[in-house]
Amino acid sequence: MPRAVRADLEQVFRSAYPRVVAVAARVLGSRSEAEDVAQEVFLTFGRSAVPAAEALGWLSVAAAHTALNHLRSGRRRAAREAAVRDGATSVPDVADAVVTLDERRRVRAALARLPRKQAVALVLRHSGLSYAEVAAALDLSPGSVGTTVRRAEIALREELNRHAPSE
Repeated sequence: MPRAVRADLEQVFRSAYPRVVAVAARVLGSRSEAEDVAQEVFLTFGRSAVPAAEALGWLSVAAAHTALNHLRSGRRRAAREAAVRDGATSVPDVADAVVTLDERRRVRAALARLPRKQAVALVLRHSGLSYAEVAAALDLSPGSVGTTVRRAEIALREELNRHAPSE
């Protein structure tokens, strides 16, 4: 039998939605895809027993995980590329737009290849969460967040270098 929807869902949704979308958008680079991820995350949260006090951390991690899953699956790649092609004709400097888009794709692909915990820590920290919030969300000690994020940044750089386009 399906679990009843939480009584505090609307309140948690109103307070946490902007952060959940921001975390997902940081991974995906698309507000509309991030909103899809947020919907998925809140549907799961609505049927969960996560304590309200832990909701924001849980939702942030769930947004990062779900967005990484979408990124890794690539099931929306065709739609993104079509949208870029359609919008490219209205960009004054198409070359700059293509280079920027290619760099973003490379970073997202490299992020998807990182170990899950590193990728999530990096996304959460660069989405504006404090060290304490990242630590709570990932069940880490606050002192280890900086190390985890630095290692993730190094691993991301290595992935980018390993898969750098040949000139």
